[in-house]
Amino acid sequence: MEPLATNITDNSDTYDRMAKAIAFMRHHQLSPPDLKTLAQHVQLSEYHFQRLFTAWAGISPKRFAQYLTVEYAKAKITETKSLLDLTMETGLSSPGRLHDLFVKLEAMSPGEFKVGGAGLQIRYGIHNTLFGHCLIATTMRGICNLQFLDHADETRAAHDLRLAWSQAEMIYDPQVTQAIHDRIFTPSLDQPPLMLHVKGTNFQIQVWRALLQIPFAGIATYQGLATSIGRPTAARAIGNAIGSNPIAYLIPCHRVIRESGQLGGYRWGLDRKVMLLGWEASRQP
Repeated sequence: MEPLATNITDNSDTYDRMAKAIAFMRHHQLSPPDLKTLAQHVQLSEYHFQRLFTAWAGISPKRFAQYLTVEYAKAKITETKSLLDLTMETGLSSPGRLHDLFVKLEAMSPGEFKVGGAGLQIRYGIHNTLFGHCLIATTMRGICNLQFLDHADETRAAHDLRLAWSQAEMIYDPQVTQAIHDRIFTPSLDQPPLMLHVKGTNFQIQVWRALLQIPFAGIATYQGLATSIGRPTAARAIGNAIGSNPIAYLIPCHRVIRESGQLGGYRWGLDRKVMLLGWEASRQP
């Protein structure tokens, strides 16, 4: 299993450059920029840009750009639907997840939900990843929050965490969450399951569980997800539940797009959604 981490020494600077380059690719899909143009856009030489991009993505910028097209997205929608149909027919768990993190989701009881986390200790920290800074928070029962941040969002993210768990005791403890970060972004097959501890309505929990069935590098649609949980007329409500997902990446809401192949929305920014989808696509078997 190939880890998310690389030997790039400064993930923050790398993320900023990759985000800028990939956003530029996405906005010029009809006339894809060449290597020289991309390198100039992020203020690097062609040699250093090619080297940095390949270290981050595992493939060349040109190949990566192929994963950003609507045609590719539509093909992956069909492929993923077939995989999910097979899963339901055989009763198996999510098929073929390249980075199988063995995620298990536990929802709060209605009583726990009502009291807003009273009696809980939540430890949190902010960490650097290939997809930018993120806040990770955990209770004794599992990860309760993971959100990607832009540089100015760190104070706001901690404030939002306190609002979401208004009665819990908040403890800034990056040493504890660093260990969780390493488990998430450097996964290993011999590790025990990663536990998620979430609070939400019954419908939200149902949607989040359905998201966990989308395989690594797969792409589903809002309508397809609605159909898969027996609510074919609830695509809009599905979108709202996805937008409320408190745990980025592990509950893979970035893998849901529109039937047309267009991206739709993403709580943590469309450019980051593109980066996640393209990065996962580049690591398919």
